[in-house]
Amino acid sequence: MIKSRFKGTWSGSNIFITLCRLSVFFLRGCYERIFFSKAGGLVLIGKNVSIRYAKYLEAGRDLIVEDYAEINCLAEKKIILGDRVTIGKFAIIRPGNIYGGEIGVGLKIGNNSNIGPYGYIGCSGYIEIGNNVMISPRVSIYAENHIFDRADITMKEQGVQRQFVKIEDDCWIAANSVILAGVTIGKGSVIAAGSVVTKDIPPYSIAAGVPAKVISSRK
Repeated sequence: MIKSRFKGTWSGSNIFITLCRLSVFFLRGCYERIFFSKAGGLVLIGKNVSIRYAKYLEAGRDLIVEDYAEINCLAEKKIILGDRVTIGKFAIIRPGNIYGGEIGVGLKIGNNSNIGPYGYIGCSGYIEIGNNVMISPRVSIYAENHIFDRADITMKEQGVQRQFVKIEDDCWIAANSVILAGVTIGKGSVIAAGSVVTKDIPPYSIAAGVPAKVISSRK
């Protein structure tokens, strides 16, 4: 069973080293899951992972949080992760300022989806990510915009406007893309690397550019 998991040219020694590393992840996960609101199954936690306010975290089966990731779970609608979700190295999930201020709304991620390494998920407004969504390295998603209508006071004093962000099932968000507040990305869409998405993307679209525009359809 284990051998079938490691396909191709994996040597016996490399499989052993990998299993030893995962065993350490498993032991960390056994400890961390005690503090979760819910954990449906296996939890693997990398080194130097920071999970704050874990009682607001609901996890499905086979959660993987890789090295140095940070998850702030203090949110009105919690942080809800489906089955087989992976949070990549150095990724940040942050619904609000970790030093106080207004509490954010939260995040929901569906089954078989992942946040890539160095990703930033700013879920002060609500963010919903569907099933089988691939989010590549260094992707940023923001569910708020700073208000800057007035020039007589600082922008910091004017606060923010929170908006819903939704990425539907079976999307691929390529590396270094930015998804801005109020956007819905339709099912089966591809967002090209380095794009900035400012408007809704129809289902099964291929979008690219700054700002992102639909350049083709998968259908």
